[in-house]
Amino acid sequence: MDTLRVRDAKDVEQVVRAAIASEQPLEIIGHGSKRLIGQPMATNALLDLSALNAVTSYEPNELIITVQAGAPLADVLSLIDSKNQQFAFEPINTARLMGTPNLGTIGGMIGAGLAGPRRIRAGGARDHLLGAHAVSGFGDSFKAGGRVVKNVTGYDLCKLLAGSWGTLAVMTEVTLKVMPRPESERTLVLRGLDDVAANRAMTAALGSPFDVSGAAHVPKSAFQAAVNGLGDHGSPREAVTLLRLEGITASATHRAAALARLLAPFGTAEIVEDAASAVIWSSVRDVQAFAAEGALGAWPVWRIVCPPASGGALGERLARDTGGDVTYDWGGGLVWAALPPKPDAQAALVRQRVNAVGGHAMLVRAPEEVRRSVDVFHPQPSGLAALGERVRHGFDPKNILNRGRMTRETPL
Repeated sequence: MDTLRVRDAKDVEQVVRAAIASEQPLEIIGHGSKRLIGQPMATNALLDLSALNAVTSYEPNELIITVQAGAPLADVLSLIDSKNQQFAFEPINTARLMGTPNLGTIGGMIGAGLAGPRRIRAGGARDHLLGAHAVSGFGDSFKAGGRVVKNVTGYDLCKLLAGSWGTLAVMTEVTLKVMPRPESERTLVLRGLDDVAANRAMTAALGSPFDVSGAAHVPKSAFQAAVNGLGDHGSPREAVTLLRLEGITASATHRAAALARLLAPFGTAEIVEDAASAVIWSSVRDVQAFAAEGALGAWPVWRIVCPPASGGALGERLARDTGGDVTYDWGGGLVWAALPPKPDAQAALVRQRVNAVGGHAMLVRAPEEVRRSVDVFHPQPSGLAALGERVRHGFDPKNILNRGRMTRETPL
């Protein structure tokens, strides 16, 4: 496979134009940490953006950072952490889940658009993307958005790039909003709740006035090893329900005590503070319960988004009927399901159950032969699929960029 390494946006333009001329699709990578996610692509050329790795501008006082797409995510997180700042949407690190090196990039973070536990309060990756420079499937550079929170620049095209998995354009540089890191955090731990009761507890907490920034549940499991941050708090021997509050120390302490009183009908809450709390939420964010090196490392993993009130019952039924294992985030709105291996990763059953509650399911981890035979991304209704195809065609009419990454090619 040819690897085409670029140094700047002009190089990207030339590579894309050459690909259009030869009708050769390109696979776009930074360091390739997410190559195992999505439909397998048939291409003989890699467009390698890893050399576009500079932090172009960082203005902590203005809460914005501009970074080239190939910049390692870990380095950028370290930089903004040194100024007591963070990406509020908590980007997921997929390395443990996928069994890949910890080499994710800023472009991969935006292209995947996968947000962590704080999404329920802070929104997703696209909500923090202020602007982008990119090269379209026409081989032309364009700029969308800007460097301020309020952009009055017509259509906010840069938002389309978040979650597009590289199928619309090749991002070369992005501008992101950063936020102050909370001074303190507290996590309430409730033990022994079943999935439905935990769903009710999380709903009560999120409906309270105490500004909960994380609500997750890890059921008791015969499969999961004691993963980082959770082994001392019940799982896998006992189910744990986790609720996070953040802010200045006095506020976080007061709100945690008040929330514990509110949730007394569900049990007595233990309160975990600061560093220990952060470890717990890192484990939840990165789905370490289903880590590739763990007991369930060979099992397919589904990411299911559904109405939060339906999550507990959906996950409980899915685990019972398949013999699989589940964890919950976003107050029940995000269900991670590891299911025993089957040729179709149990896609028909998963999609039937998810459609019944108005959700959608994505097959995040599975062997290549399974991903070839099923739809990795949830099939869309015909009208929505047609709209998505028109958008894609407007950016990349020759289907050069990450061809087939999001849509399974149907055999003729």
